[in-house]
Amino acid sequence: MISDPSLAVRILLAVAAGGLTVLAFAPFSFYPVAILSLALCYALLSGSRPREGFLIGWGFGIGLMGFGIFWIRISLNEYGNMAPWLAYLLTALLMVVAALYYGIAGALTARLGDGLRFSGPLLAFPAVWVLTEWLRGWLFTGFPWLTIGYTQIDAPLAGLAPIAGVYGISLALVLCAGLLWCLIRRRGRVRYAVLAGFVLIWLAGTALKGIEWTEPDGRGFRATVVQANIPQSLKWDPDTRISSLRACLGLTRENWDSNLILWPETAVPDFLHEVEDAIIQPLAAEAREQGTELVIGIPVMDLEARLYFNGLISIGTVRDLYRKRHLVPFGEFIPFREWLGPIARAFEVPMSNFSAGDAPRPLLRVGERLASASICYEDVFPAEVSEALPEAVYLINVSNDAWFGDSLAPHQHLEMARMRALENERWLLRSTNTGISAILDHRGQIVGRVPLFERGAFSAEIQPRRGATPFVHLGNRLAVGLAVLMLALSIPSARQQRLRGTAAQP
Repeated sequence: MISDPSLAVRILLAVAAGGLTVLAFAPFSFYPVAILSLALCYALLSGSRPREGFLIGWGFGIGLMGFGIFWIRISLNEYGNMAPWLAYLLTALLMVVAALYYGIAGALTARLGDGLRFSGPLLAFPAVWVLTEWLRGWLFTGFPWLTIGYTQIDAPLAGLAPIAGVYGISLALVLCAGLLWCLIRRRGRVRYAVLAGFVLIWLAGTALKGIEWTEPDGRGFRATVVQANIPQSLKWDPDTRISSLRACLGLTRENWDSNLILWPETAVPDFLHEVEDAIIQPLAAEAREQGTELVIGIPVMDLEARLYFNGLISIGTVRDLYRKRHLVPFGEFIPFREWLGPIARAFEVPMSNFSAGDAPRPLLRVGERLASASICYEDVFPAEVSEALPEAVYLINVSNDAWFGDSLAPHQHLEMARMRALENERWLLRSTNTGISAILDHRGQIVGRVPLFERGAFSAEIQPRRGATPFVHLGNRLAVGLAVLMLALSIPSARQQRLRGTAAQP
């Protein structure tokens, strides 16, 4: 139990700050909220002992995850055939566990804090925040949802994305929060220096937004993204498969004037070998006759190994196949299935035993061009998408966010896709089952979209691009390296502060 009333109040304020931070993400996109909530978080951590810092940071994470990813229970309960009480319980468990990373950040910030000096808010706090975000992005297959840098996709700090990626934006954002805290707490000339630092960071971000690191590659082409809007409850129903295919086919035949048409994830709800003769080959012939390339989401079975994959097939003038490499735990596969026993069976949903593809890079040949391919969850991993560059001249993402209903998830997922387009300076085509399907330009701006839960298509002129941004070459190494350096610089100051505290004791 927490015996200190002031600590209890600080934890509750941290939960509220974390919850309010959700307003900085899509669909709300009030990006200044992120700086204010982070500054409040540091104010609550300032002067705390590590144990207190852990509880405050954990509270912030529970607020952020509790309001930000509550939609996970929809996939477990409404579409995963899980009892409501168990779906709520497991969703709450995921929130609490994901929030532990923020608890670690809080404990380290409190440990390395230095009272009213600068190394706490300007070195330790940004460093440990970004390092724990990065850790959350890959440990145990990774869960990088709600990385704080995504909130700035429409803000001046977005100019940092092609250089340092979303974690670089996180680092700058948390540093700005630390500067804001210093601006409020400090007096005299120091405040002018702090204000100047804050303004310089934002001016630098604005200036960098005007730089293009890549260039057009040849002529553009017309592309269409298709959204059939098949309810998830009917997605795998054998009785509705023909009507589902007819929906995609109808939208396709309305857009044969496009050079490329993209279907959603598992748009064909049958294995490739089962529909090869009846659907795929005739459709490929029709596409060639129309001069169009088709890219279709479809499950693929390896008949010899008896393994199946979440696939993306390109048909038309050239045929190519991509197998999804980064699977969703407890959605596309059950980790530790043998150990979990009955718990694993509670997670059983349709097509939940996929195998991971083994392609070294996520490249898909579409006609004469190469694209960076990602299926659903894969586009939330920045370094994995960039592995296809510079050869890939544009990006493709297919998804099925119908699993999460009318929630924040489709909006948050589109926001992350926008960051991938900006980091790599490539146009991105995104086709989803129920939305939000969209075409994004190389700046991550939405050229057009098909709204949630509407059947339709959107077409636009796409410009392939060549070259590579600094992020393509450096990946997350720049942001993580800077965070490690800042962390190292904060340690001597924290050690001196503790020595002074020990010497002051009688």
